[in-house]
Amino acid sequence: QVQLVESGGGLVQPGGSLRLSCAASGLTFSTAVMSWYRQAPGKERELVALISIGGLRPNYADSAKGRFTIARDNAKKTVSLQINNLKPDDTAVYYCKAKPVGTGPDYWGRGTQVTVSS
Repeated sequence: QVQLVESGGGLVQPGGSLRLSCAASGLTFSTAVMSWYRQAPGKERELVALISIGGLRPNYADSAKGRFTIARDNAKKTVSLQINNLKPDDTAVYYCKAKPVGTGPDYWGRGTQVTVSS
């Protein structure tokens, strides 16, 4: 059974930082493309960052460039998202997604809430 469990969210003031983490189990993590999405209230879920199997070519949404850093640790089966200089517009539920190589389904975590407010 595949499980993705996000952690690290919380309430933070504008300008602060958070490091989100996603722990994976039940899949061959090293051959899964990992990504972070977010969904703000009343908005569609959007891709924030994606990291390839080898971890050498991260991709970021325009809104995430310069402030977000995605990283993976294949030995620990974790993917992280470092967010700096948080803004109120970053308030959302952040989800981890795994896309295993091949034609099988994608897998999602349940999300972790990030609230940026003074």
